[in-house]
Amino acid sequence: MEAFALFGSVLGGLGLFLLAIGMMTDGLKLAAGPSLRKVLSQWSRTPLRGIFSGFLMTAIVQSSSAVTVASLGFVNAGLMNMRQALGVVYGANIGTTVTSWLVALIGFKVNIHAVALPMIGIGMALKLVKQQGKLAATGWAMVGFGLFFVGVDLLGTAFEGLVQTFDIANFSAEGASGVVAFLLIGVVMTILTQSSSAAIALTITAASSGIVGTYAAAAMVVGANVGTTSTAVLASIGATSNAKRVAAAQVIFNVSTAVVALMILPVLFYVIEWLADALSMETNPALFVALFHTVFNILGVLLIYPLNDRLARFLDKRFLTWDEQESNPRFLDQNVAQTPDLAVNALVLEVQAIADRVIDLYDAGLAANPPEKLVFAKDANVIKSLSSAVSKFIVTVESSALSEDTTDHLATLMRVDQYLLACAFSVEKIVRQMETRETMPVANLETGTISYIHKIFAFMRDSRGGKYATEGELNGQLVVFTEEHERLKTQLILEATRARIAVAQMSETIDCLAEALHLVQQWYKALIRIQSLQAELTLQDDTDLAAAINSDDAI
Repeated sequence: MEAFALFGSVLGGLGLFLLAIGMMTDGLKLAAGPSLRKVLSQWSRTPLRGIFSGFLMTAIVQSSSAVTVASLGFVNAGLMNMRQALGVVYGANIGTTVTSWLVALIGFKVNIHAVALPMIGIGMALKLVKQQGKLAATGWAMVGFGLFFVGVDLLGTAFEGLVQTFDIANFSAEGASGVVAFLLIGVVMTILTQSSSAAIALTITAASSGIVGTYAAAAMVVGANVGTTSTAVLASIGATSNAKRVAAAQVIFNVSTAVVALMILPVLFYVIEWLADALSMETNPALFVALFHTVFNILGVLLIYPLNDRLARFLDKRFLTWDEQESNPRFLDQNVAQTPDLAVNALVLEVQAIADRVIDLYDAGLAANPPEKLVFAKDANVIKSLSSAVSKFIVTVESSALSEDTTDHLATLMRVDQYLLACAFSVEKIVRQMETRETMPVANLETGTISYIHKIFAFMRDSRGGKYATEGELNGQLVVFTEEHERLKTQLILEATRARIAVAQMSETIDCLAEALHLVQQWYKALIRIQSLQAELTLQDDTDLAAAINSDDAI
């Protein structure tokens, strides 16, 4: 019965700890708002700066997964290249050591009830005062911090009970087999909890309580670092090529670091003892494990950083099959959907890619040698499939973390997606009508109709190329097309009245021109909203992100 109670205490402490980590991460991500996006974009111009920004943001939001997904969002959005994203991944690994220090320095040295319970109370008061916004998010994060320390205290009490109840002589790492066994325990714990922070907190608590020795605890920490790659691997299933590359980078980095660490474990222990003496630190088991976790991760970065460019080039050539499937979005996956600010970036890039496909479809349909009907229909269906994927993605963006601005941005992007879908349908109708209609006997009317259709294509192509940079310029062109449409329509009716063209021919041509005008109207609506949204995002960043990210200067 006592064993069952102890097991329940360990399980409850772990559950409370996992809940706390989730609350802290969610609250801090929302409280930080666009800061996560801004810090990563501006501070990751080189891999070395990426390491610093990855460490800083992971220390703040208490989730390496959130920071890795954020960097993935920038790669997907074309604002960060692979070598820069790798720097963020390395830094995020070092950032996870902050959790170790919180447990080691505060979890066992502070009156938990005197600190944690007031934090929970104040946090909930903030949450009740305002249900949404940064104040509520800050309160939620405070509740998470409070529960974090309550969970650590509960685990510590449970492990002390285990020490008194069971013979712990067998819980030590003797020889290579013992180290490997505890390494596997660390891997399994992390896979089961899907949180390396939880696994390491368990390890530190167990070491502090005397359940496991320092070698066993070190092996478990290494195992936790290997096990955390399971989160990235699972998240990359069905994701974009960039997501798979980032996941592969994390696996390569963590596994190779673990192999090296196990090979030189005695050397690492010597270095840690020397550091503890040099810093005049009290070498209790909790601090020893936290220091090992830090040294272990920094060593991994030092080992792999010189190979960063080579690793980036290797990964850039992998996982190409996704991009070969045209109907799959290039910039969207469920990982990015978890961070709304980054999801907006990815969506802007995706709708721009759809706009380019609409132009290509129109160009192919008007060509002197148009593609076969089946090929043209396939290209049109790709646009419809991508449009559907955009709409579904917008709906799946993490709704609980949406600010008012982000909600407006997503609504704008949903409208843009629908405008572009309408453009694709219009292009199909125009091409079909141009194929079936007969040439009109009135030469200037025939020439004017063909010219009108081609002028609209030229406008769409040039507007995507940046020729019409302002809403006023775009609106001016729309007025020109509207007036020309009315002039051609009047001429058609007049010539049909004079019996110079057939009434059926007049009707078909008017329908074609009306569809062309509808096309340019929908295109105009989509384009002005894309331009307006880009201007807002650029203003939020307060910097030219593209120029910053493309810079390859060393720090």
